[in-house]
Amino acid sequence: MWRSSEQALDSIFLSYNKILNRLHNLGLTTKHGKEISHVDLRKAIEVMLKKHPTCRWRSKKVRSRKYFVLIEGYYWLLNVYFQKEKSLIDADVDFFEDRIRQYEELLKVQHNENWWNEDMDIKQLCEYFYRKDITVRKAIKKMCDSGFEQYKFLVDGQVVISSKGVEWICKNFFKQKYLKLLEKHKMELTEEYIKQGYIYDEFFEKN
Repeated sequence: MWRSSEQALDSIFLSYNKILNRLHNLGLTTKHGKEISHVDLRKAIEVMLKKHPTCRWRSKKVRSRKYFVLIEGYYWLLNVYFQKEKSLIDADVDFFEDRIRQYEELLKVQHNENWWNEDMDIKQLCEYFYRKDITVRKAIKKMCDSGFEQYKFLVDGQVVISSKGVEWICKNFFKQKYLKLLEKHKMELTEEYIKQGYIYDEFFEKN
């Protein structure tokens, strides 16, 4: 009975030691090919918390002297931080796109998000992406060089980028902005997930 209860909790959250054991069992290493240490894991979790503070993936210390990480956070460590096939930002985007698909399937909601439905001029793009004029123009050039010149046009002598172009630039140049949009939507789905009675950031007195 105790073992069964522990296994049930392990499907919700894990201690640092259990995460480390899982990573070792999978044969994962640091980017330098060394065995992942407790220090490496703590650093990875700090990066996780800094990048995704709204996800509530780590417990707070109230009663326990230990931290615990939600299973969703563990999968972020596994599929984003400690993977070596993609850049961190690309793996992060893929992770959140996948989590959104899983939530939508479970909650039986249709994906109808459209974050880019307005054309924007250079000034508006600078404000939207919070970037300097020269950086935005580099993004536009990259878009055009990639074969999407049709997304750029002139209105009264001013460069304007279509909504499709804004989407392309967000997904391919300012990926951190795209990641923030994904995280926000993922957490909206997570709150609906909780409302429907599913367990999320419950640490069951462990914290």
